[in-house]
Amino acid sequence: MRSWPTPEVPAIPGAPVPLKLYDTARAGVHLVTPGPVAGLYVCGITPYDATHLGHAATYVAFDIIHRVLLANGHDVHYVQNITDVDDPLFERAERDGVDWRELGDSQIELFRSDMDNLDVIPPRDYIGAIEAVPEVIEMVSQLLANGSAYQLEGDDYADIYFRRDATKQFGYESNYDEATMSTFFAERGGDPDRPGKRDPLDALLWRAARPGEPSWEAPFGAGRPGWHIECSAIARNRLGVPFDIQGGGSDLIFPHHEFSAAHAEAAADAPRMALHYVHTGMISLDGTKMSKSLGNLVFVSKLTAAGHDPAAIRLGILASHYRQDRPWSDQVLAEAEHRLSRWREAVANPGAPAAPAVVELREALANDIDTPTALAVVDRWAARSGHERVDTADGQLMADAVRGLLGVNVGMPNETTWG
Repeated sequence: MRSWPTPEVPAIPGAPVPLKLYDTARAGVHLVTPGPVAGLYVCGITPYDATHLGHAATYVAFDIIHRVLLANGHDVHYVQNITDVDDPLFERAERDGVDWRELGDSQIELFRSDMDNLDVIPPRDYIGAIEAVPEVIEMVSQLLANGSAYQLEGDDYADIYFRRDATKQFGYESNYDEATMSTFFAERGGDPDRPGKRDPLDALLWRAARPGEPSWEAPFGAGRPGWHIECSAIARNRLGVPFDIQGGGSDLIFPHHEFSAAHAEAAADAPRMALHYVHTGMISLDGTKMSKSLGNLVFVSKLTAAGHDPAAIRLGILASHYRQDRPWSDQVLAEAEHRLSRWREAVANPGAPAAPAVVELREALANDIDTPTALAVVDRWAARSGHERVDTADGQLMADAVRGLLGVNVGMPNETTWG
């Protein structure tokens, strides 16, 4: 599937600073140790609505990780899925009286536009669930063959389920107790009360064909993929197991990332799908968690249509640490716009050498993507603008560093980019 254009990413001079990230599975900050190519998988959207700030915060956070890895000299193999066949998409299409494919296509195009505006580096592989159906069928067949999955019997629909006990390490990614798993499983797309399941937490792998729903032929019966197997197959087939970083919002820790990992581990007989499981916090609006049900979503496209600079939106997102549940408000955006203006003025009229600040910027971002500290570094440098003129090359260096590492365009673009 087509992604979006690659933004300019200036090369940053200076020594690499090894990246450390919080790993949910180990409940601590650990060094990321990729080879020449770092494997990064971030779960994508279900395209039934426009990109809101919760989405944007997740993809901007992993974009910073992408940029730090590039600045450290790694190639990055970034993979992202799109769940372009799923119940929320069908429900929204039926509500609006449109074809679900047309709705999905329109929202995917809007997502591309939003990511382009926010200067997010696109994935190398941007894969829709429909596109990956043959891969899912192959993986479900493997899991059935090795006893990790089973088909319901005595039911109108012979759905296929994954055994939660198929891997000894199940539960290591989230570290949740049984009660918490059960609560989140029921709240986040699971079906604990489905008759015929061997365990309430067994997860759907393949939904047998129903009247009026899209389906694909498979050796075990026509149907469509479950949610978790889609990401598992797409990631495994492009990055191998284990790969370096699996990412998404904190609401994906369980059941989605736990089961995605378990599917891949059971199929490959591997102890761990990813070496780091990295999760972003949730965004609230004026103190209340953003949600579709509450009708308080803030959409990126509406902010840009109202004339707000995407660079300021990005700065507003970066003002708080990516792992925190954090607020969004008109004040956050206004402060980001003011900061952007100060930075642009400082780049045009530098008043301090930039090289020491760039070193500090690298160090802050390498420390679990500490963007509040990184922004404070640039603020301190910018505060000296106009006080004592220095070489204009310092303005160019800071502009390149801010754009290359933070993805914020403050002017004075440089033609040197990574390919």
